[in-house]
Amino acid sequence: MTILRQPRTQEQSKTHKIRGLPPLMLSNPSMVTEHTPCTLHLSVLPPDLACRLFYVMIGASKKWQRNKWWLFDRVVESPHKTSFFARPMKASGRNVDEWQEAARFWYNGRMTDPPEEFLPEMEQACEIVEKVVNEELKKRNRYPLEYAGTQEKDLRYTKPVWEANVAAANCYEGAKESVGFHSDQLTYLGPYPTIASLSLGTTRVFRLREVIPINQAESRQARTFNIPLTHNSLTIMHASCQERFKHSIPPQSTIDLFRPTVNPDIATSSKASPGSCVTYPPSNCRINITFRFYRPDFRPQSIPKCDCGVPTILRPDMKSRTDGETEKYWWTCYAGAQNDGKGCKFWRVMDMEREGRGLCVGDLNSPKTDEE
Repeated sequence: MTILRQPRTQEQSKTHKIRGLPPLMLSNPSMVTEHTPCTLHLSVLPPDLACRLFYVMIGASKKWQRNKWWLFDRVVESPHKTSFFARPMKASGRNVDEWQEAARFWYNGRMTDPPEEFLPEMEQACEIVEKVVNEELKKRNRYPLEYAGTQEKDLRYTKPVWEANVAAANCYEGAKESVGFHSDQLTYLGPYPTIASLSLGTTRVFRLREVIPINQAESRQARTFNIPLTHNSLTIMHASCQERFKHSIPPQSTIDLFRPTVNPDIATSSKASPGSCVTYPPSNCRINITFRFYRPDFRPQSIPKCDCGVPTILRPDMKSRTDGETEKYWWTCYAGAQNDGKGCKFWRVMDMEREGRGLCVGDLNSPKTDEE
């Protein structure tokens, strides 16, 4: 058929080039590591905890909302339900109260109700996830603008540690519920964040697509990577993923029901006595919990507001980066997402030093004087 097929016209060749490379299925953790700035960890939680957490979140999701925002002069609704959780104060001294404003503007510029606190099962899972993330961070080269921890009084720096203080939760019910291509907002995460995404329930495809810089557009093409996320799997989106890639959960024609293994040691709630056998029903839902570290140097009080009086959002310059790094971030108005599509033209380049942000990994390599 290759011989018999008519050669492409010049116009067809241009169209074929624009379409890019065919998608690549990344079916195991080693392939995910090879092709993306992500790591995939299977069976990350104890099976009984993963099962309990899934059904606890399914119950909680009945009260979750579908986000709405303005897009091209009309109101659109997200094709999945979502909610936001903040972690109570821990030994580190970080308090959930300081993130109230951040949480209430966390998605599409919409003022929401105050976030709920982590559920007990979420806290158990988060402690395990933190250990996995921090072990991965030890293996990686860090970007200069990544957060580097707090500063001690004697000018020695603490070891960089990732600690989740908030989490966004999503519920995808059935094969058609989805989310389109996007990168996560960096407003409170800061540059080069690490995000830990826990998948529970039925298997869904996680899709990544690189944004090609302008100066490389003629030399290479974007590729889409499909990663099947099974129950109890953790995807860590490492630093540069939000700056270089967009991700989505596409609709599917069919999905397999999640059928949990019955464990006689599982007791899911106050209604079940300890040690009792709980039978879980099959489910066509996927629960996604993205544990995030909101940086202390990007506290809500430090976020500039636009002329509309609404906190701006932080965007990376995905198109103009060089050497795989983003050269510029900017603060921009996002009020139009909820204000009948009307916003202002506020736009300002982020200046880490002038805005008093850090400490960053790059600062660790800078010599300190006695005056500093």
